[in-house]
Amino acid sequence: MILNCNSCSKKFVVPDKAITASGRLVQCGSCGNKWKQFPINENQQTELSTKVEKKSPNQQKTPQKTQKPKRAKKNASRKPREIDLYSPEYLAKKHGIKLSEDVKPTLSKTKVSFGFYNSLLLLLVIIIILSRGLYFSQEFIVQKLPFTEFYIDYFFESIRNMFVIWKNLISSY
Repeated sequence: MILNCNSCSKKFVVPDKAITASGRLVQCGSCGNKWKQFPINENQQTELSTKVEKKSPNQQKTPQKTQKPKRAKKNASRKPREIDLYSPEYLAKKHGIKLSEDVKPTLSKTKVSFGFYNSLLLLLVIIIILSRGLYFSQEFIVQKLPFTEFYIDYFFESIRNMFVIWKNLISSY
């Protein structure tokens, strides 16, 4: 099926199945004109072709009323707002929200946190302090509680073994 644009008289080839009996909205690819196109029957096509042939060359073309193509709207730059949407004046006027600027955060509600690595470091320091205290008070504890001598020796031997493992690990790399 051949379609003619009413505005710029450009011709387009469209498959017959594209235009249904209820019609279809089509747009000219050249000028942007839109119209609803209904299918053209063979009888109408022959009538149109005979009308075109009957026109004599002496007749002048009557100017058709042309529809000006719609121009795409340009994105106009927006004016900046005169008032800030989050200003206390705007919030009080528009939404009834009143902000007081005298509010100060209280120190009692702030949460103090060491974090994981700081807690780990603190645990390590506490273990070192306790082991050093045990080392210096070892003789006193053994005099008062003689059965603890075996446990204290075993504890310090384990610590020495850990230091040897770390030395070997670091020196191998």
